[in-house]
Order: sequence, then structure tokens, then C-alpha cells
Amino acid sequence: MESVTIKDIAKKCNVAVSTVSRALNNHPDINEQTRQKILKAIQELHYIPNNSAQNLKKTASKTIGIVVKGADNPLFAKMRSILAENIAQYDYDYYFEYISIREDEIRTALRLIKEKRLKGLIFLGGNYDRKLEDLQQLTVPFVMSTVNIQEEVPRAAFSSVFTDSYKESRRMVEYLCRKGFQKIVIFAGSKNDASVGNLRLKGYLDELAANQIPPDENRIFFSPDQAEDVFTMENGYRMAKKLIQSGIAFDCIYAIADAIAIGACKALLEKGIRIPQECAVAGFDGLDVTRYYHPSITTMRQPIEKMAEESVRILFSRLHKKTENEHCEFSCELLQRESTNRER
Repeated sequence: MESVTIKDIAKKCNVAVSTVSRALNNHPDINEQTRQKILKAIQELHYIPNNSAQNLKKTASKTIGIVVKGADNPLFAKMRSILAENIAQYDYDYYFEYISIREDEIRTALRLIKEKRLKGLIFLGGNYDRKLEDLQQLTVPFVMSTVNIQEEVPRAAFSSVFTDSYKESRRMVEYLCRKGFQKIVIFAGSKNDASVGNLRLKGYLDELAANQIPPDENRIFFSPDQAEDVFTMENGYRMAKKLIQSGIAFDCIYAIADAIAIGACKALLEKGIRIPQECAVAGFDGLDVTRYYHPSITTMRQPIEKMAEESVRILFSRLHKKTENEHCEFSCELLQRESTNRER
């Protein structure tokens, strides 16, 4: 019985190892027929999942927890599948926990460590203003993925895989200024944002100042406080409609996320505002859909595939080799597309 692994189940069902793990975790993005096929194979081979309730007292769990903060963020969708595939290669199960942007990811992780007997953790999204005492509560190796912790916290206290949202946001705004745009509106996160949204806003403000463009608070559009759908097309659509109705002069919209930019484009086009002739649009993240949207959207692409793979590599290096904490910063790629390509 102990020799049966999820790889054996995957082979019997002719599916990927990650598909078996999704079935075990009751993940929603799996076909019901496939789920039933996997469950039947589990029964036939007498496989007992490492994190099942009846097995918790008999054996150590081989489960990695992934805490996803902001389930509506489409950037995380592709990262989740890559994380799952890579974790499964180590013959570990994984467990996704989705929390709202208002919830505390550290508190959630502490609960999961106890309930699921986790061996390690990966955080997707989260606040950067953590304190050392927050992180010291975690009793298993962990990696902060897509977010870095403020510099006051010693680097030896945690591992991280990230892009510099402040620096890369400045690069985007510098590009927009070079294109000649003077009235750049930003669609930001909430006013109390303590995550990448705030860093991208700071980058926007500092780069405008560096280009001798006085920042105008009327051109800063915040997402509603406590909103659950910040990184969504609907939010971008709402903010663009608000901008149009405000009467504020603008020649460019810079959205802190691609999904927000796409929603903004729809609102502009509905009002007959031509992109980019009358208003340019730029996003951030590099979602695949921005390439196929019309007009294609200029964006700052994060290498999410490499970031996900590196997050798993660092975590299992910590688990199996007892290595020290690591930090890996990736650069973004500025993809210049039709939405900002206006002759001036």
C-alpha cells in the first residue's frame, strides 16, 4: 500500500500527476468524469493520500500549501497550474487556499500548517509590509512569490521570487513620457493598498516628477476600499466610465494590471474614444490576452512561468537540502503594442 503513489494513479488513468492532485484536493477546474475515474483508481489501488484525515496520525504529510491572495487576479491562474505540475514532480501533494485581499495570509498559513500538517508554503500575492515577528511564526520553509518584503526585514528570514514593481512601473511610465503623453491617468489599487498596487503607484508618481510632469491627484483613480475585484476587467471598466464622466483631460491610461486595462478599453470604445489616437492604454503583467485584444495592449510582462518554477525549486531546496533562504528577482519585458503606438 505504501508503495502506491500519485504517479501510479496518473499512469493508470492516463492523466497528468497534477490532475490527480487536483482531484484529491477537490479543485474546481477538473472534469467530473475525470475526477470519478481517478477516485475509482485510487480505490482499486488502495492509495491513501498523505493529507487524508485518517492518515494524518499514521504518517507525515507530504503536502505543500499555496496561499493565493486575490483569487480574481488572472495573473495567478497560469502560475497555479505551473506550481502544481512542479510540486507533483517531487511526489508531493498540494493544497490551494484562496483568500480575499482583506485577509491576513500569515494567519491563514498558520492555520493551514496545523490543519494540513504542511511541509512547506508558497504565497501567491500578499502584503509587502510584513514584520519579522510575523514571519518567525511560520514553522515550515516558505517562499513569497510575486511579492517582496520591505527592506527592514532581514533577507535571511524568508525566501522570495519577485519582480520589482516600483522599478518596473517607473520603466513603463518613462516609456509613456518618451512617447509624449502628458496627461497620464493611473488606475490604481485601493488607497490603503500595501501590496504591488501601491508600489506601482509610487513608481508612477516618481517617474512623472522625474519627467517634470507635476503629479495631479485628479488623475489618480483608486479602486474602492475593501473591493474584492481590484485586478479585474470589471474594475477597469468601472474606473474608465468614472474617468470619462469626470470631465478630466487625459491622453493615456496606465492600469496597474492588464485585466484593468482591458476593462478600461471596453469603456473607452463604447464612448467612441479611439485607442490610441485619442487615448493610449498600457497595462502591467503580460497576460496572453493582451496580445490578442484589439488593439493589442502595451504591457510590462512578468516571466510568471520562470517565477513559478523558481518558487518551487527554492522551496524544495530548503526542504531537502536544508539550504539557506534565497531571493530571486526577475526583470520584466516591456511589450510595446498598438494601444500606445500613436504618432505625435
